[in-house]
Amino acid sequence: MTAPAPLDRITVQPGLPYFTTVSGQPWTPIGYNDAVTWPELAGLFRRRDLPAVERHLEWLKAHGVTCIRLMLEYCHHEHRYLEKPVGRFVPNMVRLWDDLFAMLERVGMRVLLTPYDTFFMWIRWRDHPYNRKNGGPCARRSEWLTCPAMREAIRARFAFASDRWGGSPALFAWDLWNEMHPAHGGDDPAAAVPFIDDIGRWLRDYEQQRHGRANLQTVSVFGPVLIEHAAMADPIFRHPDLDFATTHLYEARTIDAPRDTVAPALAVGRLIRAAIAETTDARPVFDSEHGPIHSFKDRKRTLPEPFDDEYFRHIQWAHIASGGAGGGMRWPNRHPHILTPGMRAAQRTLADFLPSIDWTSFRRGNLNDEIVVDDPGVATFGCGDERQALVWLVRQDTLRRDGTLAPAATPSPVELRIPGLADGHYVATIFGTRDGSTARVDAVADDRMLVAALPPVTTDYAVAIARAD
Repeated sequence: MTAPAPLDRITVQPGLPYFTTVSGQPWTPIGYNDAVTWPELAGLFRRRDLPAVERHLEWLKAHGVTCIRLMLEYCHHEHRYLEKPVGRFVPNMVRLWDDLFAMLERVGMRVLLTPYDTFFMWIRWRDHPYNRKNGGPCARRSEWLTCPAMREAIRARFAFASDRWGGSPALFAWDLWNEMHPAHGGDDPAAAVPFIDDIGRWLRDYEQQRHGRANLQTVSVFGPVLIEHAAMADPIFRHPDLDFATTHLYEARTIDAPRDTVAPALAVGRLIRAAIAETTDARPVFDSEHGPIHSFKDRKRTLPEPFDDEYFRHIQWAHIASGGAGGGMRWPNRHPHILTPGMRAAQRTLADFLPSIDWTSFRRGNLNDEIVVDDPGVATFGCGDERQALVWLVRQDTLRRDGTLAPAATPSPVELRIPGLADGHYVATIFGTRDGSTARVDAVADDRMLVAALPPVTTDYAVAIARAD
């Protein structure tokens, strides 16, 4: 078997809302959230089964996965702390991460890495090594972002992690703080900016000195927080020191507890459009966590696999068609806590679609509300610039009692109208999101309005539109 080419570092380009490698090749985060305690990576701990983990990573790569989002410390229980006590980095955990980074480099995958599991750190603060009662730096959870001693501990963790793994090309980026919330800073949204100013700039300078370059940075947010605390949008989407924007799409009653597979997609389209509108410099935007968290965590219900597969696929295509980078990163919220084979097949199909767009020149704007089709039973999601466009069409009038689309519904032919494309001749490539099938039709743009007569829509398909030349 031919060994994969050495990994190239990931970067961003001014004005381009997608990622590239340093050598200028397109790179798209197709991935999901995992944890070192969950089934597929559990063999890393104490080197219980390293070959099985590496085989799994190779299987993921073969299914189009390019990136995993992980937390350096996932403290659901007591046995995976990175530091215990604070300042003493646990040898078993350090070796675990050494092994994982070596595997990622060999396989040719990357990781979006965040230093703390703030969800369980909040819930289990009584036991956490950073709690001052346990010899840690911080007295209260409400001071995580503002306590000077806590800041020093955060710098020390980043310094250790960057020294050890920051030079690896398998590190896609740092998520400086998982789901930043005003509650972490005295219920004051204004605490976010000085934290990013301090920690982000310090880490960038530190990495420049140690590695000769700095890794990309973002800060994630639990999306519903933006409804109650609109001021949080400024640091998350517009902080000048962050390289891209990440949000967690957990809208109530649609995404977090779905009753059908189309309403969540409509929510994703609306939320990604809003997220893109919040940015001011065309930086990449994507969802780094989503899933049926309320159904799973609160209602103790694992969604039926056929339903969940379609829900996953619809969210993925709504995300990328609306202008997000990649298809979003699912938090499994299943038992067992892994993605299904159907979800992996959907990721493989998305990866097969990617060459249909020239991502290195695609300066998209969201067009969800501007695209027009002549059938109200078909919902559209799209983005475009003067030379390219990406559209996803899905039926919203053929839902069955179980909340999934009827696969044998009477097909509905559509005429598609997309504004903003330069006048001329185009080719529209129709892409089957279930099987990867393709077909092509010609289209013409006149007076900056492209019109294309498309094949009938039975369930859904994607369309990549490019100049005929």
